[in-house]
Amino acid sequence: MRMALSIASIVFGVLFLTLLVYRESILAEIGNYLAIKDDLRHASVVHVVSGPDYRTDYGIELVKSGYAERIFFTGGWCDEIQGYHGQRGRDRALDQGLKESAIALDDTKVTSTYDEALRLKAFIETLPQPVDSVLVVSDPFHMRRVQWTYQKVLGKDIQVILAPVPFERTLFKQDWWKDPVSRTNVKEEFTKLVYYILRYQVTSGSVKTWLASLDTE
Repeated sequence: MRMALSIASIVFGVLFLTLLVYRESILAEIGNYLAIKDDLRHASVVHVVSGPDYRTDYGIELVKSGYAERIFFTGGWCDEIQGYHGQRGRDRALDQGLKESAIALDDTKVTSTYDEALRLKAFIETLPQPVDSVLVVSDPFHMRRVQWTYQKVLGKDIQVILAPVPFERTLFKQDWWKDPVSRTNVKEEFTKLVYYILRYQVTSGSVKTWLASLDTE
């Protein structure tokens, strides 16, 4: 028994020292799992997931840089800005030089990222030309959930290209464990990712209905 306890103590000690030495590397990889991105390339449309204005501005920059000919805004009414996300995006795009013909919006009320993906799908279905790819703009730690959601909603025939706003232009830090706002965001994104998989893929019936009642973003 004493030998077993000694071995266990050594093992735990080694594990503790390993975690201590490689703590920041491990934490960085946890953040990197969420903050995925693709190489920027041309797409049929840029979709800005509703949120802070820096998302809108980055999406506008992508269009002005030639990565798409059209930008699409969603979000509906927002108490925080006392206005509609789509209309606000349109106004900023016009102010920054985009033509009216390059801007589309849907200000239907949404309560989740999944809802916004559904609005994008509905918009795509109205277009006369087929859409084979979309550039999706949001915050870095949101992108893993964005990828899962948009691929599920849009299907395998439309390529989802992830275009997160660069960290330095957001509210969040890449070394998330050093910043309280970023720590909260990472924790929430892992929770929401699990929730999305349970709600939209695993569960059914009354459990699915109950999970739907919890959906807020």
